[in-house]
Amino acid sequence: MTDTPLLFSPIKLAGVTFPSRVFVSPMCQYSSVDGFANDWHLVHLGSRAVGGAALITTEAAAVVPEGRISPQDLGIWKEEHVPALRRIVEFLHGQGTRAGVQLAHAGRKASMAAPWNGEKLVGPEDGGWTNVVAPSAIAFAPHYAQPQALDIEGIVRVIDAFRQATRRAMAAGFDVIEIHAAHGYLLNTFLSPLSNHRADEYGGSFEGRSRLLVHVVDAVREEWPLESPLFVRISATDWTEGGWNVADSVRLATVLKGRGVDLIDASSGGVVAGATIPVGPGYQTPFSARIRKEAGIATGAVGMITSPEQAEHILRTGQGDVVSLAREMLRDPYWPLHAAQKLGFAASWLKQYLRAAHRENPARAGLESK
Repeated sequence: MTDTPLLFSPIKLAGVTFPSRVFVSPMCQYSSVDGFANDWHLVHLGSRAVGGAALITTEAAAVVPEGRISPQDLGIWKEEHVPALRRIVEFLHGQGTRAGVQLAHAGRKASMAAPWNGEKLVGPEDGGWTNVVAPSAIAFAPHYAQPQALDIEGIVRVIDAFRQATRRAMAAGFDVIEIHAAHGYLLNTFLSPLSNHRADEYGGSFEGRSRLLVHVVDAVREEWPLESPLFVRISATDWTEGGWNVADSVRLATVLKGRGVDLIDASSGGVVAGATIPVGPGYQTPFSARIRKEAGIATGAVGMITSPEQAEHILRTGQGDVVSLAREMLRDPYWPLHAAQKLGFAASWLKQYLRAAHRENPARAGLESK
């Protein structure tokens, strides 16, 4: 390619400039004890920074203990979590990578086993908990917890938990916060009429069902500087008749833009067990494209993005402003560097890894074997 690939052109969101549009999506690792980040997280996230990603966002960090998907989830609900997170942020910054944290509450999908132990509920005897909450007392599936419907006092506590987590994210030095309102977790279940059957101010109409997310965004924005980007991950559709749909997502994105949100991370699904989802390469990019066009907000395209050519096409055709990769980054932590080479762009390999960049002609790097 003669022109600079759009994939490797900088983008400015709020007051932060990212050197490229290759972002790493949050990926649960189920490797924490009591919510603490550890060496696994440092190596997992750090290796993707060495690989050249512009933004790396932690897995879902629970804002309260009962907001974890599993007992092994990352947490940010207490001050003691901050130093280990700061260590990771400092390493990412040292590689020229921006650091993000995803603030989350699992809602009715909480207290489940790590996936390699089977999809099953974890009881208190095995480190789980019983105070699982949701907008309405409706279980996600028979083998998930029977949740308690949050009362108003509980909703206020959730909002404050996101506020306090934001303060900890600032103390840890993160550049970006993403609020997790997708995949059937707490904020997503408030949005969907399939999981929110409330009759009070947090249910019923679109305004009622979106009220909790709006209040969380407001609480976060009150603490998070305007020059620091704020993302929200949403499920753009429930993939189910009578559920949340793309038109709702456009409307929500318009509201959130006016509350200081800088980017919508457009995923889908997760509210309905067994929903028919036509998974395939780029199957979610039409959602990010429509939200971007109709709400006038930056969007992140996610889902089954694997090749550099595909990622470049998504950006060139206006389907998103950035691309976020997860599984492909697990397969290849150096995907950004390999993608740059494939698209004819000068990849910025670290000096320690120049041997890999010049495998055909090591002398080009001045690294001949002795």
